[in-house]
Amino acid sequence: MGIHLPASYRPSEAEPFMNERQREYFRRKLNTWKEEILRESRETIQNLQAETVPHADLADRASTEAERQLELRTRDRQRKLIAKIDSALRRLEDGTYGFCEETGDPISLKRLDARPIATLSLEAQERHERREKVYRDD
Repeated sequence: MGIHLPASYRPSEAEPFMNERQREYFRRKLNTWKEEILRESRETIQNLQAETVPHADLADRASTEAERQLELRTRDRQRKLIAKIDSALRRLEDGTYGFCEETGDPISLKRLDARPIATLSLEAQERHERREKVYRDD
């Protein structure tokens, strides 16, 4: 199937950027992350379905409803995260993964390892956040 990577493998600046080993490393990292999110989502659905017993106490009912709302908001954020993971996997396939969408320069391996869905280099991300802060409505 894919390339063999030892469990201890970590991308290094000493090797060519986005070589086959690095691409395989990030592909596995992204797929593992996606699988974890989907597993957690299935568990949440099971828990929500199991908790259909209404509470007689109004405070208990309100607490349960607040917990459900929080859980649903979390799942919605994770749904959006899965879309970003899928987008990163597509970029891996088309050869654009790891390159800044704004400058075209490589994104540092440390940044990609910490945030594998990153589409901007650290510098471009900081510029983006500064612009966002300036134009944000307070």
